[in-house]
Amino acid sequence: MNAAVTISGPALPAIELMLSSACARAGVLGVKANIAIVDGGGNLAGFIRMPGAFLSSADLAIDKAYTAASFSMSTRGFGILLAGSSRAVREGLLRRPRLTEVPGGVALELDGQAAGGLGVSGGSEEQDEDIAAYASAAMTPGRG
Repeated sequence: MNAAVTISGPALPAIELMLSSACARAGVLGVKANIAIVDGGGNLAGFIRMPGAFLSSADLAIDKAYTAASFSMSTRGFGILLAGSSRAVREGLLRRPRLTEVPGGVALELDGQAAGGLGVSGGSEEQDEDIAAYASAAMTPGRG
């Protein structure tokens, strides 16, 4: 018997395009960012640390991407979801490694299906969200 599991995620050209788009947008905003992309299984698929970006925000960018992929929503949306949850749920989820409600993570979709997440860290919440949205839009033909 042969069993195989396929994990969806963006192909390498799309990953490269999103990373370069994120770097370009960060440059326009004057942000030195860390940018991470994970596939549908939460596995790191792409990462770049712009020169001068905070070392400590590298892991946070990965966590933002992981959270967005895990819940198929932005990290801001995850924070809103948690705000409406019981204390036990909120604290229980936020104690889990790699989950964060810090804005700057967006879910990725391919052909209407969940395909991973993209996380940005290094600027303000608004800048990180702007960069993430700009980069993820680059993956959709006719957008970005």
